[in-house]
Formats: sequence, structure tokens, C-alpha cells
Amino acid sequence: MKLIIVESPTKAKTISQFLKDDFVIESCNGHIRDLPRGKMGIDIENNFQPQYVIPTKKRKIVNKLKKIAEKAEKIYLATDEDREGEAISWHLSKILPKKEIKRIAFHEITEEAVKNALKNPREINLNLVNSQQARRILDRLVGYSLSPLLWKKIAKGLSAGRVQSPALRLICEREKEIEKFKPKKYWSIKVKLQPQIEKDNRSTFWAKLFKIDNKILEKLSIDSEKKVNKILKDLKEANYFIL
Repeated sequence: MKLIIVESPTKAKTISQFLKDDFVIESCNGHIRDLPRGKMGIDIENNFQPQYVIPTKKRKIVNKLKKIAEKAEKIYLATDEDREGEAISWHLSKILPKKEIKRIAFHEITEEAVKNALKNPREINLNLVNSQQARRILDRLVGYSLSPLLWKKIAKGLSAGRVQSPALRLICEREKEIEKFKPKKYWSIKVKLQPQIEKDNRSTFWAKLFKIDNKILEKLSIDSEKKVNKILKDLKEANYFIL
């Protein structure tokens, strides 16, 4: 007997119509492991190692899958071919009996697509799995650290997101910089240069003053008309070379 595990019961029912009696198709109804509720569930001191548990509402499904998997000679994980689906397959591989486990994926639920996937199994893509894990861990780190602060300062029930929270901080820091900004006058100087031997009008070009006495102008701002006039006088008398 060969076991195929998909995510949804509807998909399992449809696929069972395409395969012979030696196949059993079951669904896991989405994720079967997650970080624990009520605590961080991440070992920050140990390379942010997640501490996965099987949620209470999923234990019945997990026990059923384990019993069927014990009798199977091969197990095919046919969860969705995205980051979440790949992670579900990986979690299934961690809790199922140590049998021959292969990953298959198909983009349409047709007999041809399913049978073609069975002919071309692959390994679980750990890059996708790690991507999903990183997203989930960041959700937990940010949410569990900042959400209690929101409850205290704003209102109960609010949650801090891993993307919105850093973005909001950047906006606030930028706004503070804008408020502190004090406008001041400054000048920039450009010269229009023309080669001594000119073939056509396109030979002329503009060059911006960048350094004075090896000091970059950002560190030596031109902030007065008096400085400008002195520099212009020097530039008019200067010879120009391209290095």
C-alpha cells in the first residue's frame, strides 16, 4: 500500500478517483505542527531553535496518519508547492514513521498531472522550508515582544507585525530627523569643459566640483557667497586635466 498525503479533504477525494486500490489518499488539513501557544517557543540562546508542538486539535489527525503510515510501503507528500506547503511536508516527515518518504507536487488536479508527479518525485526543498520557518519565527519574536506593549499603551487585542513594526519605526525615526532639520544655504559648483581639440559640439561636458585641497565638499560645505567667489576665481584661472 502506498500513502499520499495532501492538505485538503476535497483534494484527497478527487485524487482517489484517479488511482488504483493500492493507493490510500489522506489529508492533513493544513499545518500539523506549530510553535506553542502562550509562550515564545524559540530558544534564542541556541541559534533561535524553534520548539514545535502538535496542537491539541491536530492530534487526532496526526495519530490517524501515523497508523496508516505504519502499514504503507511508500509515503508521498503532496502538499501545495509553495513555502507553506513545503513546510507542511517537512513537518509531516518529522512525525511520520521512518519509511521511504518522497515529495511530489502538481499544479492541477487531473489524472495526468497526478500520475506524472508520481513518476517524478523529489526531495523536500529545505530552502523553502527555512524561508517559512524564518517568517514564522520573526512573527513570534516581534509579536510576543511588542504586542504586550501595545496592549498597555493603546488597546487590548492589538498585535505587532514583523513587517509593519520595523517599517513604523523607520517612519518615526525619519520624521524626527525631518523635525530636527535646520535649513541652511549652500552652493554647488559645476564647470563646463571643452577639449582643446574639438571634433564637434558633443565634446563639451559638465564636471561638478567634488574636492578642494583633498577635502570632500560634504565635509567642507560652501555656505557663503564669499567662499563661492573665491573658488570661482581659482577655477577660472585653473588648468583642467582628465586622470
